[in-house]
Amino acid sequence: MTALSFVPVAEAASLPETWGTLQQALYRWLRQCGAGTETATVAAWTSLAESAGHTALDLRQPVFPELPVLSESALQALQADALFVSDGNGEPTVLVLDADQRVTLWRNHTHEAVLAKALHARSTETAHTPAGDLEADLDALFQGRRDASVQAQRQAVAGVLGQRLFVLTGGPGTGKTTTVLRMLLLLQRQRPAPLKVRVAAPTGKAAQRLRQALRDGRQQLQLGDAARGIAPLPEQWLPALACIPDGEALTLHRLLGYEPYAERFSRNADNPIAADVVVVDEASMVDLRMMRSLFDAVRPDTVLVLVGDADQLTSVAAGSVLMDIVGALEGKGPLVRLRHSFRAEQALQPINEAIREGSMSQLDAALTGAGEQACVREVADAAALVRRVDVWARELSLLPIRPDTGEAGALQALRALAGQQLLCALRRDAFGATAINARLETQLRKAWKVPADEVWYAGRAVLITRNDYDSGLFNGDVGLCLADEGGQLRVWFETALADGSAGVRSFAPGTLPAHEGAFAVTIHKSQGSEYARVAVVLPPDTENRILSRQLLYTGVSRAKQKVEIWAAQASLEAAVSTPVRRMGGLASKLSTDVQSPASLNQNDPAIESDKSLENPQA
Repeated sequence: MTALSFVPVAEAASLPETWGTLQQALYRWLRQCGAGTETATVAAWTSLAESAGHTALDLRQPVFPELPVLSESALQALQADALFVSDGNGEPTVLVLDADQRVTLWRNHTHEAVLAKALHARSTETAHTPAGDLEADLDALFQGRRDASVQAQRQAVAGVLGQRLFVLTGGPGTGKTTTVLRMLLLLQRQRPAPLKVRVAAPTGKAAQRLRQALRDGRQQLQLGDAARGIAPLPEQWLPALACIPDGEALTLHRLLGYEPYAERFSRNADNPIAADVVVVDEASMVDLRMMRSLFDAVRPDTVLVLVGDADQLTSVAAGSVLMDIVGALEGKGPLVRLRHSFRAEQALQPINEAIREGSMSQLDAALTGAGEQACVREVADAAALVRRVDVWARELSLLPIRPDTGEAGALQALRALAGQQLLCALRRDAFGATAINARLETQLRKAWKVPADEVWYAGRAVLITRNDYDSGLFNGDVGLCLADEGGQLRVWFETALADGSAGVRSFAPGTLPAHEGAFAVTIHKSQGSEYARVAVVLPPDTENRILSRQLLYTGVSRAKQKVEIWAAQASLEAAVSTPVRRMGGLASKLSTDVQSPASLNQNDPAIESDKSLENPQA
C-alpha cells in the first residue's frame, strides 16, 4: 500500500451514487490525507455543485437531496479543519467556509472577491460634464423621438457618459445592439480623437451576429429608413459615425489572447486590452472565470459595456454572473433594462413576458391571445414525440432548401432553413436533439428518395461545433449541403461581404471542422439566434433538472413569428415554476463594499496560477 491508497472498501462502497469519478477520487484522497469524514464529504459535494454550475455549496439549503443539513458539531468540525479557511481571510487553501455557511472552492472564492472589488470600483461614476447640448444630441441620435418606446434607450445612451462600466439588459427585439451603437456615437462625439473600440462575444457565431448587427445599424443611421420613417443622421454626426468600427467582432478568447498550449490569456492587468471602449455582447453566456479574466484585462480608464439578456440561460460553466450583476446594480447602478419590443410581430411578446415572470395563468392567457401564432402540443411520451417529429419532417421536406444548383440559390435556401427550427431542452435521450435530428434525417431521406447510407446529400443541414479560425467557421454556424454547378456536393454558409451585404461561401464536406446535424439543436446552442418559427421540446420527466424558467424563456423567445411548445402539461408547469438559482457568493459580495483580503492581491500565487482558462472549444 502506498501513501495514496484508497480508503477501506466498506467506506468506499457507501459513497453516494450521485457522485462521479472526480468526487469519489477527491473524497478518497482527502480521507487518505487525514481529513475528517465531514470535510471529505462536503468537499466532494462542493465539487459536484460546481459541475452543476454552482460556485458554492450552501450547507443551509443543500441543492442535492442526498446531502443532509449538517449538525452544529459537524459544522464545528469543518471550521476546525486545516483544509478550510473562514471567509477567505488567510493563506490559500482548498475550501472557504463563509459566515452564511457557504462552502466555496478557493479559486471560485478568489474569482468572486476580485470580480466584486473590480465591479465596485468601475461602477463608481467619474466626474464628467457632457460637451454640447445632451438633449439635442439624443434627439439627433433618435431622430427626434421621445416617446415611451425609446425612453429606456435614451436613458442608456445618456447614462454611459462618465461611466467605466455600463450594463444593458433586455429581451430579444428590444434594440440592445442599436442602443450600443448610439452609445458609441455619443462617446465618440465627446472625444476629439477616434475612439479605440473592441467588440466581442463569447462564441464565434455570436461575434459574427454582433458584427453584422452593428454594420446594419451603421447603415441605417447613415442612410435612414424611409419605409419606417427614420431620417438619416444629421451631417455633422457623420465624422463620428465614420470612427465607429464595423470590422471583425472577436470571441472573448481572441480578445483576451488565449494561449491554448499554456491554457492562459496574454491579456491581463499587466498587459491590458488596448481600447477606450470594450463591448461584450451575450454576456449571460460568460461564466465566472471568464468574467473575472475580462475585468482583469480591461484598463481602469476603459469603458466596459456588458450587453445581454439576464433572463436567459446562464453560462454552461459555473456561475450566473450577469444575473448577479444585474441584481446588484438594478435601480441603483449603471444599468438600464430595455423592455419595449420592436419586433414587427407583437403577439408573442406576452408569452415571453409570462414565462419570464413565472406565471402559468398569464402564459395560458397569452397563448390564447396569440391565436394560431402559438400553441402547446401535448407530447407526453416517446410515441407522441415520434408522431410530431414526423409531421415536422414532412413540413421541412417542402421547404425550398434543395435548389438545383448551390451558389445560385444557396442564400435563399439558407434563409428558408432558418425560418423553421426545432429546439430541444436535452442533447441526449429520446427527447434530445441528437435522436430527434437522426429521426428527421431518416424521414427527409425517404421524402427526397436519398439512399439511407448516403451521409452527404442535397438538403442536409449541419451545425459547426468547434471554432476553426483558419476556415472562419465557428461554433454555432449552420451550413446547408447543396450541389454546385458541376454537380459536386458542397456545404454552404452565409457570410458578410466586404460591402456589408449577405453572401455565401462553400466548403467540401470532408474539410469541415467538427459538426453535427442542425435540423434539431439544443436550446443552449440557439442562444443569440432568431427564427421565424420555433418548436421547443421539453422532456416528460418533471423531475429532470434541465427544466427551468430560463431554459423555456430562452427557447420560446427565439421565435419571431410563431412558436410551438411540445410538452406534457406537467413538464410545462414544472419549467415555468422553476427558476434557475445557482448557488454562489458573488451576489452577496456585490451587495456590500468589498474589502479585498491581503491574499487577493495581484502577486498572490493563487491568482497568478489561475489565469488559465477552460478550453474555448467547449
